[in-house]
Amino acid sequence: MGIRIIWQQMILFLCHYVGVKGEFCMAQINVTNLTFYYEGSFDNIFENVSFSIDTNWKLGFVGRNGKGKTTFLNLLLGKYEYKGIISTSVVFDYFPYQILPENLGQCSADFVEQLKPGCELWRVICELDKLDVDAEVLYRPFETLSHGERTKVMLAVLFSGENDFLLIDEPTNHLDRDSRETVKAYLSQKKGFILVSHDRDLLDACIDHVLVLNRNSIEVQSGNFSSWWENKSRKDAFSRMENEKHRKEIQKLKQASEQTRRWADKNESTKIGFDPVKEPERCISTRAYIGAKTKKMQSRVKQMEMRIDREIEEKEGLLQDIENPVDLKMFPLEHHKKTLILADKYGLRYPDAVSSVFSDLSFAVQQGERVFLNGKNGCGKSSLIKAILAKAADSAEAGEGIGQEHVNVIEEGTLQTASGLVISYINQDTSFLRGSIKEFCANKNLEESLFCALLRQLDMERVQFSKNMEEFSEGQKKKVLIAAGLMTPAHLYIWDEPLNYIDVFSRMQIENLLLSYQPTMLVVEHDVKFREKIATKVIEM
Repeated sequence: MGIRIIWQQMILFLCHYVGVKGEFCMAQINVTNLTFYYEGSFDNIFENVSFSIDTNWKLGFVGRNGKGKTTFLNLLLGKYEYKGIISTSVVFDYFPYQILPENLGQCSADFVEQLKPGCELWRVICELDKLDVDAEVLYRPFETLSHGERTKVMLAVLFSGENDFLLIDEPTNHLDRDSRETVKAYLSQKKGFILVSHDRDLLDACIDHVLVLNRNSIEVQSGNFSSWWENKSRKDAFSRMENEKHRKEIQKLKQASEQTRRWADKNESTKIGFDPVKEPERCISTRAYIGAKTKKMQSRVKQMEMRIDREIEEKEGLLQDIENPVDLKMFPLEHHKKTLILADKYGLRYPDAVSSVFSDLSFAVQQGERVFLNGKNGCGKSSLIKAILAKAADSAEAGEGIGQEHVNVIEEGTLQTASGLVISYINQDTSFLRGSIKEFCANKNLEESLFCALLRQLDMERVQFSKNMEEFSEGQKKKVLIAAGLMTPAHLYIWDEPLNYIDVFSRMQIENLLLSYQPTMLVVEHDVKFREKIATKVIEM
């Protein structure tokens, strides 16, 4: 053991003074006329897409759930056949690595070569040091590592190579605040990667370019997420103004065209069939004059119609990429008591455990408050939620599945919930979602048409409704849970990491909803921007 420690110290010394990752020459990834669709699907994920990126960029990849972000990374890795050209001289590597069942009981040091062929352990140790992780995690069974430790080990392996262009897919899901801050600081020092993330704080800290999958186009822009969003907001505002100007111009032209057409038709009808007694001033020779006048009016109508077509053509496309989220609705109930949850020096301990999960915790959740639980992974946030759900399970209106969260624990202090408390609960687990939307609605006693309408408002494509939920992306599965939670009238909304995998635009949409309706909530969520906007109280655990 002492030899191992000395060896690790020598490695870190070498890393500090020599450096372990050479700078690779700037190359480009060129995408030309890329078209791709999944077999059996009627819709293209990408259609004639073209763009270029440099391999020394720190590129953030942004888009709505189901738009094809992970699909594009898999195309770069050569996993699917496609039409068009993707040309580059670099080698790609992908995070997260797939950990095989037989690897779970092994130490990471024993299978890093399987994850990244040619990987040298001393380089991994150097990267772990930059992630503030002791190298001893490499010599513990992988299944015993926390989410944060697993993420950091895989990132260390990922960045231990040279001249690879790295594809990083959602590295901060399930990580607590401290681990997120560590990963954020680590990635901000790196370059040569594509980072798929919906965490605005992470994107702002780590990227210098943005690749955005808009609704109907793809754009590449320098800057971080906030600078791109500011530019997009200005562009969208200008497009709306231009669209309104074109709309009014088209309306005026249509009215003038219709009036001129009526005049032309009326004038044409006077060429023949007049009464000489009533109209003695007219004669047959006036027909040529009337015909010429009518022809001039009809020509004017055609010119107006051509102008209308030009205005419509200019108008088309102005709004195609605008993010204009629909205002969502929810149905919070008002309870007769002001205090819905009260904890006094409360703690939990598992029967066989030596120490408590947490102890001496005192707080209250008042009606109208949005309380966030904050702390490291393993500090007991989910255990506290399960205890609250178990307390509320005695109420007949607590909601389906609430009692199932009860676990066998030893309690310290007191925890009280208001009587008759109706709770809407969103779990972080999506693995139970099986079958069709129709079956899900039937099991949850939800109105299917309203549920699908809500999913559409969360920007889920109608084509998804005909699929089984096993085929949904993780973000789409989370939207199913959120939609079900929003449709449930409740006194208290308990959300346990609801935003994992949810796209940035839907996060903003949900923020606006919660600020508008101000429901009483108890939330576990590590998205810093979301917490800053929504929380009225933060409980540190």
